[in-house]
Amino acid sequence: MQSRVLLIYTGGTIGMNHNPKTGALEPFDFEHLLYHVPELKQLDTEIDTYQFQPPIDSSNMTPARWTDISHCIADRYQDYDGFVVLHGTDTMAYTASALSYMLENLTKPVVFTGSQLPIGQFRTDGKENLITSIEIAAAKDDKGRALVPEVGIYFNSHLLRGNRTTKQSAEEFNAFESFNYPHLVDAGVNINYHQGRILRPDYGKPMTPHFRLDNNVIIFSLFPGIREDLIRHIIHTPNLKAIVMRTFGSGNAPQSPWLLNALKEGTRNGKIIVNISQCMQGAVEMSRYDCGYHLQEAGVISGRDMTVESAVTKLMFLQSHYPDDPDSVRQLMQQSIRGEMST
Repeated sequence: MQSRVLLIYTGGTIGMNHNPKTGALEPFDFEHLLYHVPELKQLDTEIDTYQFQPPIDSSNMTPARWTDISHCIADRYQDYDGFVVLHGTDTMAYTASALSYMLENLTKPVVFTGSQLPIGQFRTDGKENLITSIEIAAAKDDKGRALVPEVGIYFNSHLLRGNRTTKQSAEEFNAFESFNYPHLVDAGVNINYHQGRILRPDYGKPMTPHFRLDNNVIIFSLFPGIREDLIRHIIHTPNLKAIVMRTFGSGNAPQSPWLLNALKEGTRNGKIIVNISQCMQGAVEMSRYDCGYHLQEAGVISGRDMTVESAVTKLMFLQSHYPDDPDSVRQLMQQSIRGEMST
């Protein structure tokens, strides 16, 4: 039986044209995208399209837009075998991470893709990204179940787990990487599905969509010379519930008494402070060095090997579900709920 895939165009470089007067990139009508990829007609897949109006520059992506994408998928979930979301690259990892939390027990693929060059340009990477994303979204096993029932990002011949992925380059076609988790799919002459790496849902239960997010969260990075007054200003920000603190190496921070006292004040006042490494690869291990151990004593929790994008969207998701229960949020932030961290 022929698979049905819904192609959702939110915006991004893949659907851009050069304005002949200004030379700037601007979105064009989605029908032109299909015009530029006649190869889609050769796929043994029924493809329907949905276009956001107006298309969204991914720099303008918001939690409200994540909810719109979730609704778009949830409302049509029973009608399609898979979904491909065309999205700008700048915030794609944030959106893919958010959707992984918002679509609980996902039994069908949601593949995010885009391109570094507009699809109408001669050297575009958009054609291969789009065609293979649709093939992966449509792929089933001999029981008729999706081969990749999770949220992923497909770019440059690789499918990566969405909530493990970070944009690594603004110029290379290999724009994304999941440094702490291996590829789910590698596409060369053949498409190789690494089944042991792919999440498996409970097929006895339905997919459960969630539409609430609480964005009372902030990210800040430590650096040599960071000022006490600025950190204290952040810690005491009204309505702020959580902080993603990007630390050095395996989760280290300066042992300045003022910093540890400020962090203790924050955690005593109910704020959740999650330790994420500034390194692209590796995990936070706060018991490894004395610097990290003092963070533990201050009430900071380990984000282990989560990406920043995954940590901040997970906090938004959990805070919306446990608005008056920071202890539950802390507990779940240290557990893998969508394959976002190593166990």
